[in-house]
Amino acid sequence: MKKEIVFFMPSFEGGGVEKNIRMIANYFASKNIKISLITTSKKVKKKFAKKIRFISPVSNIWDKQKRFIKFIICIYFLIKNYRKNKEINVFCFQSNILCILFCKIFGFKIVIRPNSSPTGWSSNYLKNFIFSKILKLSNSIVVNSNDFKKELKSKFNLDSKCIFNPLNTNEIRKLSRKKIKFNFYKKDTINLISIGRLVKQKDHITILKSLNYLKKKCNFRLLILGEGDQRENLLNYVNKNNLNNLVKINKRTDNPYPFIKKSQILLLSSKFEGLPNVLLEALALDKFIISSNCPTGPREILDNGKGGLLFEIGNHEELSKKILIYKKNYKLCLRKKRYAKKRAMRFDYDKNLNKYFNLFKTL
Repeated sequence: MKKEIVFFMPSFEGGGVEKNIRMIANYFASKNIKISLITTSKKVKKKFAKKIRFISPVSNIWDKQKRFIKFIICIYFLIKNYRKNKEINVFCFQSNILCILFCKIFGFKIVIRPNSSPTGWSSNYLKNFIFSKILKLSNSIVVNSNDFKKELKSKFNLDSKCIFNPLNTNEIRKLSRKKIKFNFYKKDTINLISIGRLVKQKDHITILKSLNYLKKKCNFRLLILGEGDQRENLLNYVNKNNLNNLVKINKRTDNPYPFIKKSQILLLSSKFEGLPNVLLEALALDKFIISSNCPTGPREILDNGKGGLLFEIGNHEELSKKILIYKKNYKLCLRKKRYAKKRAMRFDYDKNLNKYFNLFKTL
């Protein structure tokens, strides 16, 4: 592969997208492909292979700006560095509309990777019209679940290629062995964990409401790992409903795996996703999963409930009943967990990274 690949990711905010771009970029670099990354987030440089060229502002102040400002800054760096060089392929993970338009103006080939279901970003006719026309200008669209692929086709009449998130089981298990001081979980309780940004999309309040209902029915402990603008609202709910001894909300960590390892159930309550990495990571660590049946990803990962339990988005009463199933019918849940673990081979690390490699070979 002769052409340089330029990864376009203006804002690193933690979570699955960051992990995926790191894995893909590092894999490409290991194949001796010339790789650059345009971003305002210089703080993530140490996570990438040394041979990857970082193109970013000198000052760190830009990483604290609003998303749109970051996007404009990175578009500027794209044009400044490559306007006279047509021999590049751009791989865009954010700001797809802007990036596509400028790539077409300057003659770059572009592959885009939308990160979450259109449910979260196409809310009216005008937006849908714009997305359907401009996204079609890209050279290829990659999505991370088959349901996502179907949504793009039905909503925008767009063809896309599904490549699952690569699951690095060995790395996850290795990192999970790190010793931590964490005495919050108890032996005689159902130990729950939820990991994700504390934003409305992730809908952690539904989990808290379900546990408020359950607090007189069973013993539990819940750890939430994440940061976001909903932190105060969640803490206020915990305090108001006397859940302080049962719920702990900690900041996000680069290595959540020792915490997952100590838990029994991973909860996901999102309103929409793409293909949530955290569910795959829970499978790698042999944990039972209860998830909202949101678009897209959870239903596909759990094979319509064969590999875990699904509940209706925002339905805290149904979530409460699902948690009680784990308590009352553990053997059923064990069978589901084993099934999901066998099916996790679809997300094989090398297999899916090689699909990205082959995609760019054809451009």
